Amino acid sequence: MARRASFSQGGGDDEDVNVTPLLDIVFIMLIFFIVTSTFVKEPGVEIERPGAVTASERKLASIIVAISEEDEIWINKERVELEGVKSVVEQLRRENPKGTAVVQADTAAKTRLLVEVVNQIRATGITDVAVSTEDV
Repeated sequence: MARRASFSQGGGDDEDVNVTPLLDIVFIMLIFFIVTSTFVKEPGVEIERPGAVTASERKLASIIVAISEEDEIWINKERVELEGVKSVVEQLRRENPKGTAVVQADTAAKTRLLVEVVNQIRATGITDVAVSTEDV
């Protein structure tokens, strides 16, 4: 009498890996990072910033305003007139109410224009306005 050996192929259902919980966690983390992140918008023009000895690094600046050497004001890669700075900054502030503002003024830009831009930004209710400089 010959015995037949029976072999089962595969180990059954116990060896299946369920990746659904892993995908759920990945998507939840992705949504969390998208919701909690702030995006910095570039001003749209290259600026040669003045040097300063007392410069300190600032994080989380969500509103960046640039003043070029030709005394042009740039916000979000668009040229803005002085009278329109307040309305554009108010719109950006609605997107990120806790954000701060940074003004990047070129070394050849007029100081009077810099002061007027800072005043326009402060008129929107943002009290934390910084002027960007280079470390010396």
